[in-house]
Amino acid sequence: MGSGRLALFDLDLTLIPFDSGMAWTQFLIGRGILPAEAEPRYLAYCHEYIAGTLDIHAMHRTNMRPLLPYSRATLAQWQHDFEAEMAPRMPAWSLALVKRHQESGDLCAIVTATTELISEPIARLFGIDHLLATRPATVDGLAGAPFTGEIDGEPCYRQHKVTRVNAWLASRLQGSGRSLAEFEQSWFYSDAMGDLPLLSAVSHPVVVCPDERLHAHALRSGWPILYPA
Repeated sequence: MGSGRLALFDLDLTLIPFDSGMAWTQFLIGRGILPAEAEPRYLAYCHEYIAGTLDIHAMHRTNMRPLLPYSRATLAQWQHDFEAEMAPRMPAWSLALVKRHQESGDLCAIVTATTELISEPIARLFGIDHLLATRPATVDGLAGAPFTGEIDGEPCYRQHKVTRVNAWLASRLQGSGRSLAEFEQSWFYSDAMGDLPLLSAVSHPVVVCPDERLHAHALRSGWPILYPA
């Protein structure tokens, strides 16, 4: 058995009580960057996610396509403006939860299917330095290069979350191969049935405002269920 403590957090409908992709879409509509019909189009993808039929690559292409003509500097400015708009919407309970784990010396990370472009500003609001998210591909794979509209590698989604977490942990120790299983205690907080692989891989799975299927699974498994006020 290894040592240490690890706390992992899903983002949408877990740390925050809303969908950050929808909030980003509405933010861009409000600035005239996206047309009004972008909101129902995004909502349709949300319904596919709930139904388990989502093609995350198709959603990513659709969401990124209108942004490709803009420079990385412009996108970065929008991210900072989005961060400022989202700051008042961060729940006190989840800010306190993250702070408790940090003050306990736990290694903390957000693990989300949401693209880095949207999740980076919110990770900053929580003071979480480590973000495992779906990565937008860049031209020739170069940092700072223009985005292509595709996903870089596998999306941080469903079973790939476990793979991403273990790869990140291994890279932190220069390829020593450390994995989730080597932590004495590990937590993952999530609302989503699709996160069952990662919930099952930690020593302390915690479900937050789960849907009916995840609620039933948590009850059968004896997992804690949070319904923050």
